[in-house]
Amino acid sequence: MKPYAFGIDLGGTTVKCGFFKNDGSLIEKWEIPTIKDNGGVQILPDIAAAIKGKLSERNVSPEDVEGVGIGVPGPVLANGVVNGCVNLGWGVFNVAEELSGLLGGIPVVAANDANVAALGEQWKGGGEGHQNVVMVTLGTGVGGGIIVGGRILAGGHGAAGEIGHIQMRKDETAVCGCGKKGCLEQYASATGIVRMAHLALKEERKLPSLLDGKEITSKEIFDAAKAGDDAALGLVDTLGEMLGTALAHITAVVDPDVIVIGGGVSKAGQILIDAITKHYRTAAFHACRDTEFKLAVLGNDAGMYGAVRTVLNR
Repeated sequence: MKPYAFGIDLGGTTVKCGFFKNDGSLIEKWEIPTIKDNGGVQILPDIAAAIKGKLSERNVSPEDVEGVGIGVPGPVLANGVVNGCVNLGWGVFNVAEELSGLLGGIPVVAANDANVAALGEQWKGGGEGHQNVVMVTLGTGVGGGIIVGGRILAGGHGAAGEIGHIQMRKDETAVCGCGKKGCLEQYASATGIVRMAHLALKEERKLPSLLDGKEITSKEIFDAAKAGDDAALGLVDTLGEMLGTALAHITAVVDPDVIVIGGGVSKAGQILIDAITKHYRTAAFHACRDTEFKLAVLGNDAGMYGAVRTVLNR
C-alpha cells in the first residue's frame, strides 16, 4: 500500500481536507471555501488544486498517494455517482471519476458524508474496536451512518442510514424538509426539540423563565433540564423516546455492537444518553437490549478520517 492518502469532507460552507499516512495518522488538516456559484462547477477543481498544492508543498509524488476519499452531502452510489446534492447545486454525475481525472488519475472513492463520518468514528473514534456500528448525528437535522463488518452500508440507492426520515408519528401536521410528515428529525434534532418547545409555549405549558420571551436554543433546553426544570425534562424525554424507539427498530435489523451519538446536540452529554437508553431498552429486541451507547469523539474530523478509510478499504 502506498504511504499517503487524502480525506475530504465536502460541506456546504467549507471543504475540510486531511493529509494522512496510510495507518490513519493525520499529518495535516486545512479548509477551503465551498464555492457554490454556477451550480457548484468550481468545487471539484478547487479540491483538486488544494490536493495538488499540498503534494507540492510536502514534496510528495502523486505516485505515493493510495487515493483520495471524499464525503459528499447527498446520496452516493457504490460506483461514485452522486444522485443530486441540492445544497451544492449538483445534479447526477460521477464525482469519483471527475475528481480522479482532475488529479491525473489518482484513485478517488466517493461516499455520503454522514456515512463516512460514521466510518471515521468506527475506525478511530467512539466505535473503535468494533466492526458493526450505527452512528447518529444530531444537529440541524438527524443524520446517520451504518457500518457492517467495518464497511459502509450504502444501500441500493445510496440512501442507507437516512434515519432522520423514519416516520415516527402519523398524526403530525408539520412538514419535514424532505416533504414527509412526522419524521424523526422533527423531534430529535436541535431544531426539533426547539420546535417542540415552541409548541409547548403555545399550549401555555410552563417552561423555565430563562426561555420565556427569548429565542430558544437546544442548549438552553438541555441546561434547564440539567437544572431540574420539569418542562425541559419533558422535552428531553420526548426526544429520547423518539430516538430510542427509532434506534430499537434499527438494531433489530442490523444488530450493531455499539451506537455512537454525535453532532452538536451530543454535547449535552450523559443526560442525552440517559434519555435515549431509557426508551431504547424498553423498545429493543431482547438480544439487542444491552447494545452499548457512546458519544462521538472525533467531532468535525470524523468525515476526513472516514473518507480516508474508504480509500484503504477499497
